[in-house]
Amino acid sequence: MPTYTNLDGTTPDKGLVDILKWQIGDRLAGRRRRDDRPFTTPRRQNDGSALREAGPHLTWVGHATFVQRLGGKLLATDPIWSSRIHTVKRLAEPGVPLEACPKLDVATVSHAHYDHLDLPTLKRIGAGTTFVVPKDNADILTGAGLPTVVELAWWESVTLGDLRITLVPAQHWSMRAPWDRNKRLWGGFVYEALQGGEVVTTSYHAGDTAFSERVFREIGERFPAIDYAMLPIGAYDPVWFMQPQHMGPEEAGRAFELLGAKTFVAMHWGTFKLTDEPLGEPPERLRAWWSEKGHPTGGLWVPDLGETRTL
Repeated sequence: MPTYTNLDGTTPDKGLVDILKWQIGDRLAGRRRRDDRPFTTPRRQNDGSALREAGPHLTWVGHATFVQRLGGKLLATDPIWSSRIHTVKRLAEPGVPLEACPKLDVATVSHAHYDHLDLPTLKRIGAGTTFVVPKDNADILTGAGLPTVVELAWWESVTLGDLRITLVPAQHWSMRAPWDRNKRLWGGFVYEALQGGEVVTTSYHAGDTAFSERVFREIGERFPAIDYAMLPIGAYDPVWFMQPQHMGPEEAGRAFELLGAKTFVAMHWGTFKLTDEPLGEPPERLRAWWSEKGHPTGGLWVPDLGETRTL
């Protein structure tokens, strides 16, 4: 396998020493933030019936998982319906139970980290679904008995009926075990609904990413009509450790501006406690930034779990 880097030739260099500094050193020094405010991620009842609608729609399941119907296909992004990631317990139940979802046509997986490539969930989705992944990730899925997997390099596309999916860069890294660090590509996805060969609706899922002006500017230049941008707003504290791999709310807002997208859809918060910021802080900061910048209220969507919106 090759070793991958970001567009700028870098990868995050945080290793075991840095993890120990964060988890132990910062705790002993009193630098780790305490999350003493009780918070429950808002949710709406969703029995899956909204997902059976034939028209385009988008539903937040939790973390980076959405179910959307676009181009006549029902697809899931970074699907994780599991109750935990190893020792990290899920704090908010999925917005829609997987059993209540119609059969998925497509599932995209942005990279190999366990909170985005969740094999227990992928096995439950099962054969009959087409999985689209970055280069050098397919063997994980095929090894688990999932035969229909499409690998893409950055800027490569696959067309499935009236849906075109393109893998785009992200500022991140990958690892499932120490020996495969950065041996599997990572990225985000652009989804284009086609009608008569013309693009009618475009959505973008950033996967996991740090802020990179180059990355978001290039995506916006290649796809100048993004209608819905699903961007991560959580897992950013402590900044010294997380900034090379994750965005904070304000950085996600800047990414949205560089993309030139019409609607910001928040994700990657309120589901798992992966980092030190209070669970409910990311949307508070995002809404404050959005108001300060004077962006139109209707252009920001911070969905509740299980909330379905027509696209």
